[in-house]
Amino acid sequence: MNRTIKLALTATLALGTTSTFATNGSMLIGMGAKSRGMAGTAIGVGHGAESALSNPALITTISKDHEISFGGTFFMPDVSASYTAQSRQGTMNSSSTTSASDLSIVPEVSLTTKINDNFYWGVGMWGTAGMGVDYRDASANSGTMNMVTNLQSMQFGLPLAVTANGLSFAVTPLLQYGALDINYKFGNENVGDGIAQDLEFGYTLGLAYTAKGFTIGAVYKSEIEMDFKGQLSGATQPFVNMGIFQAPMSDKLSTPSELGAGLSYITGKHTIAFDYKQIKWSDASGYKDFGWEDQDVYALGYEYTTKQWALRLGYNYASNPISDAGAVTMQQGGMNMSSYAGNALNMFNLLGFPATVESHYAVGGTYAFTTTTSLDMAFTYAPETKTTLRTMPDMTHGADVETTVKHSQTALTLQLNYLF
Repeated sequence: MNRTIKLALTATLALGTTSTFATNGSMLIGMGAKSRGMAGTAIGVGHGAESALSNPALITTISKDHEISFGGTFFMPDVSASYTAQSRQGTMNSSSTTSASDLSIVPEVSLTTKINDNFYWGVGMWGTAGMGVDYRDASANSGTMNMVTNLQSMQFGLPLAVTANGLSFAVTPLLQYGALDINYKFGNENVGDGIAQDLEFGYTLGLAYTAKGFTIGAVYKSEIEMDFKGQLSGATQPFVNMGIFQAPMSDKLSTPSELGAGLSYITGKHTIAFDYKQIKWSDASGYKDFGWEDQDVYALGYEYTTKQWALRLGYNYASNPISDAGAVTMQQGGMNMSSYAGNALNMFNLLGFPATVESHYAVGGTYAFTTTTSLDMAFTYAPETKTTLRTMPDMTHGADVETTVKHSQTALTLQLNYLF
């Protein structure tokens, strides 16, 4: 067992160095293959060891004394940005560029142990969030400023759960690792000075109650404030120099707090689950400065289970958190540069962090090779969304600029489970 744990931890750390690309804003719709196969439902339905972050009170649903889950998600985003500059005389320039960041890996390792009928504990490491684009090879007139961004987040946790008479309560103390890198070209200037990293603490609280086939759950995730030295301040400094922003942005970028509730019902081989949660982007450092709005996330999942295999389906919806930051049209004479702050924010949101997908469809399953070993799989698809906002005007030619981002995603999750 010790050797298995060491191998799992080593592999997770190696995978964690890759960039991630997430779904509900910059957050994954679900942690683990079972949850993702049911479109992220996990607050009111137990998924064993992988419940540690979604609702740690449900790690009590492991079917044996020990459970180890090890897996990863292969994200395949398709993001493109279109640029249109238009003056009073008509369209002056139009182009479209596809981001080269089209494959990312998100790891997960979860271990849970039953101490006795009333106490469970575990340990885990999870890739939890991220975003990124790569327009470094785009042409000079593409309107992308050759933007390259990479946000990564990984959490290390120790879930502790107590249970009695169907009622479970749990806490997961967390250590979060984060990394952020923002690079782009501003005229002839290269903006960006390499990756910045940080480690901060947070926690997740979970509650669950099960009776007569019903399970109801609730979860709270704390805000975790990260400080990425030189990233946001450096990225916004050129706009301060132009008089568009009054001061550089703070380098703080928080993982937002979340509050959610879930309900599931099991009858025979069938399970139906529903989750609701709110992601508080508007209160999170950094995101609130970019004008992100809170997301209400709704997830519906279904599972059919036999002794050897299971089938899962689901649907997840969360509205786009990016809205118009108050962009204005090109001014004629008496130009007040500070009025373009909204245009600049729109540009950063669409080009650097296009968290614009909304609907997610999921299918998944489990196949048990033996009574101790099984494989989970999940496939998710987010249909293309199209978001158009007015961004920074072309000052040289006196033209307004609109940027359109198209964004879709597919993802495959594989997870190996060992129970003993």
